[in-house]
Amino acid sequence: MSEATVLVVQHEDMCPPALIGRWLVDAGCTVEVCRPYAGDELPDPAAYDGLVVLGGSMGANDDAEHRWLGPVKDRVRAAATAEVPTLGVCLGHQLAAVALGGTVGVNPRGQQLGLLDVGWHERAADDPLFAPVATPRRGVHWNNDVVLTPPPGAVVLARSGGDVQVARHAATVWGVQLHPEADLEVVRPWAASDEGSHRARGIDQEALLRDIDVARTELDEAWRPLAASFAALARARARASVPATDR
Repeated sequence: MSEATVLVVQHEDMCPPALIGRWLVDAGCTVEVCRPYAGDELPDPAAYDGLVVLGGSMGANDDAEHRWLGPVKDRVRAAATAEVPTLGVCLGHQLAAVALGGTVGVNPRGQQLGLLDVGWHERAADDPLFAPVATPRRGVHWNNDVVLTPPPGAVVLARSGGDVQVARHAATVWGVQLHPEADLEVVRPWAASDEGSHRARGIDQEALLRDIDVARTELDEAWRPLAASFAALARARARASVPATDR
């Protein structure tokens, strides 16, 4: 198994790589986490075999308030040009869409919360990354914003209630609105930050958290294969970049 190095961009402390980071390591990848909000410099993604851009509470258009978001979009465009396998998660999905010419805004249908079914399109069965997981399954959602318009040429692979859940934004750039990386430990701080608004809306947070926790085995079985599929693409890039005499 050829080892691949994957760059993970994290946007805030409460949105870590969590499960997806562990699964990538299990699948034979070296994971390097970059935290630009803490002052880390964003490297050139072309120096890596894969790029994962995580979620966060900020918006994909909040460049003025969060100065690293513009450079992250630049790195996504660079990754697309260099054909580096790239996966955006929630905010990362939205950043990829905006970087490549799409639009993102507040979901007109309201906040998405908890476990939702993935509404796959038939075309997902042939996708280089998502084919192994394009069967009925649920995913953790916790978002206010969504991709309103995918980038030109993008392929929507799944929708939920009309919202873009999964898309191939460019040949080697994908995004997921759901959170394959999230377990109860990750989601609980998100619930705490939304506690006031949820209480006012009559949302039972403990029921949401309990459902996510009870579904842990189901979710592991559903989304670990996505990390394995991404790792396979990263390893293929790693092999292609190694001269034949060095293999």
